[in-house]
Amino acid sequence: MTVVIPARNCAQELPGCLEAIGAQVYSGPLEVVIAVAPSTDGTEQAAAEAICSWPARVVANPAGTTSAGLNAAIQAARGEVIVRVDAQSRLPDGYVEQAVATLTRTGAANVGGVQRPVGQSGLSRVIAAAMSSGFGGGPAHFRRGRHEGPVDTVYLGVFDAAALAAVGGFDESLERNQDYEMNWRLREQGRFVWLDPSLVVDYLPRSSWDGLARQYYDYGAWKRVVIGRHPRSAQPRQLAAPALVCGLVLSAIELIRGRLRGGLVPAAYIGSCAVAALRLGRGLPALGDRLRAAAAFAVMHLSWGMGFLVGKRRGR
Repeated sequence: MTVVIPARNCAQELPGCLEAIGAQVYSGPLEVVIAVAPSTDGTEQAAAEAICSWPARVVANPAGTTSAGLNAAIQAARGEVIVRVDAQSRLPDGYVEQAVATLTRTGAANVGGVQRPVGQSGLSRVIAAAMSSGFGGGPAHFRRGRHEGPVDTVYLGVFDAAALAAVGGFDESLERNQDYEMNWRLREQGRFVWLDPSLVVDYLPRSSWDGLARQYYDYGAWKRVVIGRHPRSAQPRQLAAPALVCGLVLSAIELIRGRLRGGLVPAAYIGSCAVAALRLGRGLPALGDRLRAAAAFAVMHLSWGMGFLVGKRRGR
């Protein structure tokens, strides 16, 4: 069993990630491989300090991307099962044991669970609430899945190492959406990607508006690249944000021409954001926080849609 962690600019998050891994109970041998990319916040030093008190190994990831880091860590792995973990995630107690049991029971190539955004304070708490909403995060199974079974993709993942090797690992030309693309290749080989909703992993979201916008812009841009390579992998939910952006642009043109009907789409969208923010309930009791959640919805949707439509990203 090998836990692989791609690490870049995560000096603050890495210790907590390793602490959660250390709390796992597993009957077999468990090793940790950290692929460290060039960073500006001391991640290299944090990883070096971690291995002094933790049975972990560090490998270099000079390319700096998540895909390259995962492949470097997987290449150094000795285990027959690969547990993918991000520094921003926190594994719950029993995660590894449960995931391996599900992997064995189902014969799947990849088993994963549900992402639960957890903000610590301030804006990150608002963004976490917005991401947890079906209106904000969308209907993807790894966000709101309730039923066990085959799905298109999952959060993180616990892999059969042989199945992962058979598809060539992660595509290093992708800086985002590499999980979805790799899971598509697994499914194209007739293997299962399995959702176990009992596996709920905490995720620490961005804590700034510009960080959130960049993240979702990149999501959209790289999703277009993946759909371009694998057109049959496209899902209707992935076209909602680009359609919204197109609708708002057309509405703006109508308003410039003096046609009041151009205000219908913006008004309907603003109203939808407001209603969705109000429905967040006890998670955000303050009116100011709900207003910021409505803004977070717009940042996520519009950034994703703009990235999909005009984002320029390298790719074969």
